[in-house]
Amino acid sequence: MTDPTQKSRTQFNKLQKKLRHHVGDAIADYNMIEDGDKVMVCLSGGKDSYTLLDILLNLQKTAPVKFKIIAVNLDQKQPGFPEHVLPDYLTAIGVPFHIIEKDTYSVVKRVIPEGATTCGLCSRLRRGTLYGFAEANNVTKIALGHHRDDMLETFFLNIFYGGKLKAMPPKLLSDDKKNIVIRPLAYCREKDIDRYAAFKQFPIIPCNLCGSQENLQRKAMKEMLKVWDKQFPGRLETIFTSLQNVAPSNLADRELFDFINLKRQTGIVDPAVTHDSFDVDLV
Repeated sequence: MTDPTQKSRTQFNKLQKKLRHHVGDAIADYNMIEDGDKVMVCLSGGKDSYTLLDILLNLQKTAPVKFKIIAVNLDQKQPGFPEHVLPDYLTAIGVPFHIIEKDTYSVVKRVIPEGATTCGLCSRLRRGTLYGFAEANNVTKIALGHHRDDMLETFFLNIFYGGKLKAMPPKLLSDDKKNIVIRPLAYCREKDIDRYAAFKQFPIIPCNLCGSQENLQRKAMKEMLKVWDKQFPGRLETIFTSLQNVAPSNLADRELFDFINLKRQTGIVDPAVTHDSFDVDLV
């Protein structure tokens, strides 16, 4: 008879190896972390940021480059926020950390009508505060816990509601050019992170303390992707791969590709372009 404890340990080891592999690949593919970096892991108290910190700490031990990790949490003064949870956890595992106290909750509540979604403004205020801390403390990389599902949801949100072909990039230079944001979980599935967080029993802090209505548009995207994943296995993997294989000449953005000055070239035969867009019609 199989020992349930041993089986559970085996499952955890396989899952941890899988996540380590995905995070390692993402870091290498996008040169996210370099020798001597000071990486600020933004810890919200949710499963994603806990998993990000845990995997980075694990990789730090064997990485070919040396880098420092500091965990940072922004206490936004939401009523009922358990202020002791993150300091207790980070102290227990021996990770350097800093808690930024800034009452953005009052600002959001003053500006956003009662019952409306506050996530957009809250996110902007949070981002500005974290950017400022990073600049003041010689942080070279800001690590966020967005995973592959977040990136796909954002992609379809922009298509359906924003009229843009845009997603979350794995690596981003901030508008002021002073901060580099990285998303090491870019190749990781949310369902794997859910399982990992359950195995590790992270002290999760709920993100609904503000009392804001749920972001219904993002929820709709999440449900859509879940249905596709169930009905068409492999579809989400293919969609994500498409974000890494962009053909500007086969889209319609006049700023991205010079359609105006496109000219025929006689006497030149290029086998690579003889069937350019006809493949799409056959799908």
